[in-house]
Amino acid sequence: MDHAKPLPSYLVQRYQGWKATTYAENRGWYMQLAEQGQHPRAMVISCCDSRVHVTSIFGADTGEFFIHRNIANLIPPYEPDGDHHGTSAAVEYAVKALKVAHLVVMGHSNCGGVHGCLEMCEGKAPELEEKSSFIGRWMDILRPGYERVSEIADDTAKHRALEREAVLVSLENVMTFPFVREAVEAGRLTLHGLWNDIAEGQLFQYVPARQDFQLI
Repeated sequence: MDHAKPLPSYLVQRYQGWKATTYAENRGWYMQLAEQGQHPRAMVISCCDSRVHVTSIFGADTGEFFIHRNIANLIPPYEPDGDHHGTSAAVEYAVKALKVAHLVVMGHSNCGGVHGCLEMCEGKAPELEEKSSFIGRWMDILRPGYERVSEIADDTAKHRALEREAVLVSLENVMTFPFVREAVEAGRLTLHGLWNDIAEGQLFQYVPARQDFQLI
């Protein structure tokens, strides 16, 4: 690991500040978490985007959420093919081992991954079509969502609609996992779809009865 370097000084300083304040004031809580393990009530799947801050939005404490982040908050369909599946592994652990009561998929405005999918599906990003593009192959998951919004004429409206489709496609795909479907049908697990407007600080939730997202 000769390429690994020491942390930048500003991160070291922030850590030392956290250790001297937040940790010092809550040392007993952190020791309890370490000794008793985690027992989160909810799993949240959100985007890697640095502007999406799930714990801040919900005022969550350490140990409250089991969080998995990936490009465009996507969940792939159930594919037990013996390959590497990070998101699927996270879902499996949350549902089967941690037995979370809620699984939340949260999309957001101005998503770069969704923009890439839009460009790729419209033939404007040939580099993403390459087999060697990890981003392109990941965004293939969202192609069914693109088909549902492809007729929208306004580019801004289409982009926003596809961001919300990323949430819906993920909720559809996660139900293809047998252990998820079993937990949902048994009433042990509930699924939730959210979309966050970063600029306005607004949160919308998907309401099945309305087939649309509603402001919370």
